[in-house]
Amino acid sequence: MKPKIAVMYAPGTNCHEETAFAVRTVGGEAEIVLLHDLLDGHAGLGSFQGMIFPGGFSFGDHIAAGRVYSVQLMARLADSLKSFLAGKHPILGICNGDQILMETGLLPQGAVGRRTGALTQNRSARFEDRWVTLAALDAGFWTQGMQGSKLRFPSAHGEGRLVCATGGRAREAFVYLDGEGKRTEDYPANPSGSPQGVAGLVDATGLVLGLMPHPERAVLPAQGSDDGRRLFENMVGYLG
Repeated sequence: MKPKIAVMYAPGTNCHEETAFAVRTVGGEAEIVLLHDLLDGHAGLGSFQGMIFPGGFSFGDHIAAGRVYSVQLMARLADSLKSFLAGKHPILGICNGDQILMETGLLPQGAVGRRTGALTQNRSARFEDRWVTLAALDAGFWTQGMQGSKLRFPSAHGEGRLVCATGGRAREAFVYLDGEGKRTEDYPANPSGSPQGVAGLVDATGLVLGLMPHPERAVLPAQGSDDGRRLFENMVGYLG
């Protein structure tokens, strides 16, 4: 049977179809799951082996990007998230999804309801939409076969600068590279100005990955790059 992955949707999410397409393209089964249905008990996570929080502007980015979504999760679905992770099910957050994971505390500390980091306003103080070059570091199964290559992903966000209150137990998964192939904090190669060039983190368990650039927009050569395909292959392969 194909691994079944929940692609989460809330008002303002806008990358759910592309994300579901990416999962299906590499042999997984994707189902778009409405946050509203989970909150009302009309849907559950018990039938899923993985979960993805895709990009967009959930709840209009009110208060801060991902904040309203995360409050809903922490207040009403914290036990479900904890049970999901206890079952060794992976969670991926892309762009707004990464912001949500940070706001819930799943990154960097891996603790629902204890926020120790955030993705704050880009140093440019504006929305940045451009292609970026990344390097994948050792992030367990997530980056298997991706290390040692320069990866091209689209990036589009206004709040992607990583700020952590503690060193935590997370580790770097992706970093921005400059034209010489070196990690960078310099604009525009690092569009957010994230310290040490960090573009993505994985938690200590290796199950929770968040990154700001968009791998789901880079799964077919016709999109300008298919470097993101391997990330979804790795997630589905882990669940295999």
